[in-house]
Amino acid sequence: MTQAIYKVLEKVTPDLNNSNVNQAPPVFTNEQDFIIKAVEKVSSAVVSVIATKDLPVFEQYFVNPFGQDEFFKQFFPPELLPNFQVPQYRQKGTENKQISTGTGFFISVDGLIATNKHVVADKEAVYWIIMNDGKKLKAKVLALDSLQDVAILKIDEDVPPASGYNFVPLGDSENIKVGQTVIAIGNALGEFQNTVSVGVISGLRRSIIASSATGGDEVLQELIQTDAAINPGNSGGPLLDLSGKAIGINTAIAQGAENVGFALPINLVKKDLADIKQFGKIEYAYLGIRYALINAQVKEEKKLSVDYGALLSKGPKDEPAVMANSPAGKMGLKEGDIVLEFNGVKITQSNTLSSLINRHRAGEKITLKVLREGKESNFSGTLEPRPENI
Repeated sequence: MTQAIYKVLEKVTPDLNNSNVNQAPPVFTNEQDFIIKAVEKVSSAVVSVIATKDLPVFEQYFVNPFGQDEFFKQFFPPELLPNFQVPQYRQKGTENKQISTGTGFFISVDGLIATNKHVVADKEAVYWIIMNDGKKLKAKVLALDSLQDVAILKIDEDVPPASGYNFVPLGDSENIKVGQTVIAIGNALGEFQNTVSVGVISGLRRSIIASSATGGDEVLQELIQTDAAINPGNSGGPLLDLSGKAIGINTAIAQGAENVGFALPINLVKKDLADIKQFGKIEYAYLGIRYALINAQVKEEKKLSVDYGALLSKGPKDEPAVMANSPAGKMGLKEGDIVLEFNGVKITQSNTLSSLINRHRAGEKITLKVLREGKESNFSGTLEPRPENI
């Protein structure tokens, strides 16, 4: 690797005593070629997402409190009143102002755009898409993911361009590997459009606590960790592989740390798109259980025979472990069961039962391997749409 880099530098910075110094063109490594081609391929599909809103405008004026008070007027003529001015404010009207900015990217030829939910969280705002060439288009929020930091927008115009919109093809986030080279593109700091950074996948299936758009905290799971620079304003931009396919949506950075950023797996977006097409909205699959993840400590405390899986147990207020009329109830699951596998995937701290359910859609058939009273059995059933009151 060192030798290859040296040869590249030798070509780029030839001997300054050579009279033909200007004749040697830059020579790129294969990886550089892939990065350049990927960026050129998708740059026009990466956009800025701008929120605007009518905000009140106030003007300052001054009053003499003594001159306005009838009590003082009884004893002092106007010319003898103290000339004391107090500043006051009153609303003069409203002004349309930009209140936030983020990044998004086209995911279909007909104008669908993926971004983060927190980028479009203000229900009273109007959202605009700023194209790479500076063109400004109005967008509407088509769907918000209730569990993940994902939103789908749609260009709000009746007739798209004849050729449609250039879009970023969606990859498969199930097939990515730690150490794989990735490219992040976004509206860095809300100012530098289509800023490109390159890094590697540092980790998979990370969980973090992030600040939500409403001021509280939310848990984000199944995240891709990368050392590619993800700056404020990059939220909602694509994380690409070397072929130019999106494998994630840039969503968060670790405060107080360098080169630690996170992206949501693109398969979440693919699931949301399928839901919108089938149901007209984003649906989440529902099994209907409460559980505690098992680890070595839980195994010892509860004297269990396994150190992994999901132990079906009541909630803190004695809520049932298996909800009535739920898919789990129809499958025959009950309190005390330990779900070991979901569709053949072992349930662990990094592969939680909830995350496995969320990768699937309502209507899909599933098989669970369950440990009950020391005996393993398989239970089959069908996931249902998540009830709105849960």
